[in-house]
Amino acid sequence: MIDPRLTTLRVFARTGTVGATAELTGYSPSAVSAQLRELQRVLGMELLAKEGRGVRLTATGRFLVTGSDVLMTEWERLRAAALQAGDQVQSHFGLGGFSTAAAQLLAPLAATLRTARPSVDVQVLEANPARCFDLLVAERIDLAVIVAMQSQTHVEEDPRFEQTTLLNDPLDVILPSDHPLATRATVTLEELATEPWITEAPGSTYHSLFTAAFTAVGVTPRIAHEAVEWETQIAFVGAGLGVGLLPRLATLGNAENVTRLPISGRGKPSRRIVAAVRKGSLGSPLIKESLGILQGRAKRILTERLDGEG
Repeated sequence: MIDPRLTTLRVFARTGTVGATAELTGYSPSAVSAQLRELQRVLGMELLAKEGRGVRLTATGRFLVTGSDVLMTEWERLRAAALQAGDQVQSHFGLGGFSTAAAQLLAPLAATLRTARPSVDVQVLEANPARCFDLLVAERIDLAVIVAMQSQTHVEEDPRFEQTTLLNDPLDVILPSDHPLATRATVTLEELATEPWITEAPGSTYHSLFTAAFTAVGVTPRIAHEAVEWETQIAFVGAGLGVGLLPRLATLGNAENVTRLPISGRGKPSRRIVAAVRKGSLGSPLIKESLGILQGRAKRILTERLDGEG
């Protein structure tokens, strides 16, 4: 197996501080420092140098961390193949994802695995995309569900991770149920351009997605209100303050006076939801099984959500 002290060094390289490394790995700061010192001693290399009140990687340390990517990938492949050859699964399985994915995809997956694989300790962590990648490096989780456009890490280009697309999640229009267009089967963005819109503040990912959708149809929307959480936006719409966009994956819950309609015509916005894993681990039996369950659940949501908030 890979020396856990090397994993600790890789997490330190990603976070830059002993404190952040301790938080991610679950060790105490003193234990992290001890592991890093012991790794230096065993390897006979100076991996860390003092910098102010902290430490930083030396050139040797940076080279070792970068070079270990190939080693970690081969280890993940070997571990996955060994489990598959023996018809076994790992004893602990960590899942991470953003709030909507955790509620709509990961919670049902965890429940399914707990029934089908009672010997496996399944843990779900709600986390933003950047933290999900940190948790993958720290081996706290084995599979992360993220919105590709929210991530600052380009998974396709990063040698530590690989991804599988789960769904292209369309954004629907939500509007007050007494709105003149609420009885329609679909609606276009052009038809709602003059409505008061509710979206996130400029500079956010979803504001950019919102703006790009209207730019594609040559319309400038009137933004009346700003909301960060989907629940807040839904409440604003239910109060009659305007209309908004809501991902198909997000549920309306028990919202009153809110109708969801799919968008037709040009400029239909969507977000790509992906599952990210450590490179080399896609052959792991639990990961393969989980991807199948996640893709099936995502497909059902896309086809059934408009007929009822399932």
